[in-house]
Amino acid sequence: MEASPNVQKRNLAVLIAAQAFLGAQMPLIFTIGGLAGQQLAPHPCFATLPIALIVLGSMLTATPLSAFMQRYGRQAGFFLGALGGAAGGAMAAWGLVENSFPLFLFGSLLTGIYMSSQGFFRFAATDTASEAFKPKAISYVMAAGLVSAVIGPTLVKLTANEMVVPFLGAYLAVVAINLIGALLFFGLDIPKPVAAKDSAGGRTRRELLADPRILVSIICAMVAYALMNLVMTSTPLAVVGCGFTQNNAADVVTAHVLAMFVPSFFTGHLIVRFGAEKIVATGLVILAGAGAVALAGTDLFNFFGALVLLGLGWNFGFIGATSMLSTAHTVEERGRVQGMNDMIVFGCVTVASVSSGGLMNCSGGDPVQGWTAVNIAMVPFLLLAGFALLWLMFGKTKAGAPS
Repeated sequence: MEASPNVQKRNLAVLIAAQAFLGAQMPLIFTIGGLAGQQLAPHPCFATLPIALIVLGSMLTATPLSAFMQRYGRQAGFFLGALGGAAGGAMAAWGLVENSFPLFLFGSLLTGIYMSSQGFFRFAATDTASEAFKPKAISYVMAAGLVSAVIGPTLVKLTANEMVVPFLGAYLAVVAINLIGALLFFGLDIPKPVAAKDSAGGRTRRELLADPRILVSIICAMVAYALMNLVMTSTPLAVVGCGFTQNNAADVVTAHVLAMFVPSFFTGHLIVRFGAEKIVATGLVILAGAGAVALAGTDLFNFFGALVLLGLGWNFGFIGATSMLSTAHTVEERGRVQGMNDMIVFGCVTVASVSSGGLMNCSGGDPVQGWTAVNIAMVPFLLLAGFALLWLMFGKTKAGAPS
């Protein structure tokens, strides 16, 4: 559904602004969620459960939210996502006031509605873009996370300890971000998709997963996002546990989120020039490098270095996989493919979030041993994605070879 140049530009501007402003709540919550969970949880092993519940909420709502957007449009879906984010922030704030871990967890689950909707910003950027511009549109929207990477952790420093109840101010800021940011979507102009008249709605989910390009795209996106989440979720716990301050943890997360989104200014161009598969492969190699730096020591330099590489690897891996997926389905299959993709991706990210706290706090006698376990856990999943990508690339080469 390629639109006029003016509409393309306006939609892209709205989505960039939404990613920048509304997206700030995610680094904010990921910085303090584990620390607040550790304060409320009955056992340290459950410290990262709030983060896991956010991702679970995203997984559970990905498919219905995608279907909702397929029927009522992107604008309505994004309004719903912002409402979920506001409700989640308010519920989590209530949990902090009442010192109630269950209420706090329920707020985290509701926050997942926003996280799910944010995941569709990148797909919405391609809805009215030309085929040649789609990888760049995805990249530009993701690049807006550069601003959210500054706003989110800055709000942590300004609000986390400004009220009698620790972290309460930060969660009230989340409510404000969602209510104000939702106004941006009044400027969005993306038509609701119309299925082709000669089509029965495209392939079934089973048929879609049998497509090698779709399957490998989902695997690579799943691994890139899950490993990023696995390590990032436990980072504040590891930084503070190794003797550094909460502000040090916020600075490390800031550097990480900057590394996630700064490369987006050129990732789309690299995909156009070299192909999505090679960019995804580069991302997997960088993720392996992040684990190696983390395992090399627990100085502040190691935390910064590992998390910067983690962000860069996620950027190449996830944007590359998204670009692969966006070219592997028809318009009438869009809602089905994108909902299925995000359900699978965030399902695995949920497992990673839960595992992060268990590995960090319950797999050794001290934070160093826990941090080591978190990073060693990356290995089998990197191998899975690497072999899947090689299978796809080898299959394409073989199919294209002259007989």
